[in-house]
Amino acid sequence: MFDRLREDISCVFQRDPAARTRWEVLTCYPGLHALQLHRLSHCLWVKGFKWLARFASHFGRWLTGIEIHPGAQIGRRVFIDHGMGVVIGETAVVGDDCTLYHGVTLGGTSWNRGKRHPSLARGVVIGAGAKVLGPITVGEGAKIGSNAVVVRDVPAGGTAVGIPARIIDAGAAQRREEKAEQLGFSAYAIVRGVDDPVAEAIHGLLDHAVETDRRLQIVLKLLERGGVSVSDELATADKFDPDYLGKIVD
Repeated sequence: MFDRLREDISCVFQRDPAARTRWEVLTCYPGLHALQLHRLSHCLWVKGFKWLARFASHFGRWLTGIEIHPGAQIGRRVFIDHGMGVVIGETAVVGDDCTLYHGVTLGGTSWNRGKRHPSLARGVVIGAGAKVLGPITVGEGAKIGSNAVVVRDVPAGGTAVGIPARIIDAGAAQRREEKAEQLGFSAYAIVRGVDDPVAEAIHGLLDHAVETDRRLQIVLKLLERGGVSVSDELATADKFDPDYLGKIVD
């Protein structure tokens, strides 16, 4: 029990820069309190004390603003940040090292008994206000954008954004972010599919810059294959001479 509590406190320090002391985390973090109470209610649920388990869960909801059904399965080192408005349904499964922000719902889409809530693999991060609905699977290390509504499986390492959520190209997103940093700003949290013309324009410019860099690298490699020492030529080049490329090719 105490080992699990120590793990939970440690993961808060790893994922929340606002955490200062263990005493502060232990006394002032509702996500931590909700997880401890859930372990109690889940134990009662498994042992068949259904009403008592629901009552313990209800008390946890009243105390923390986080509603976790006692039947839900929660892994180790799960971090619920802020937590207000988080809802986790009866058949939901939350894997180890997952992070949930406030307003997240792991809900169902039908009234049928059986598996009707999502399963999160290890290391999933779900942004504030996101809704993950139905008996779907979110793969290991996947990310769900804030306010997204996810109703189909998300592959491992994928990123889902929008309403309804779409899987974006993680490689393209990474290349775009790297180019943005090179240009002196970060495009963090600006994603495709949000119907924002400014965001679309920024993405278009970043994608064009990435593609231009790729083509320039190809040209430079071809020149070097042709016997032109590009690095030496560029070191002595007049950068304002528009005919410079023609001269070195000749």
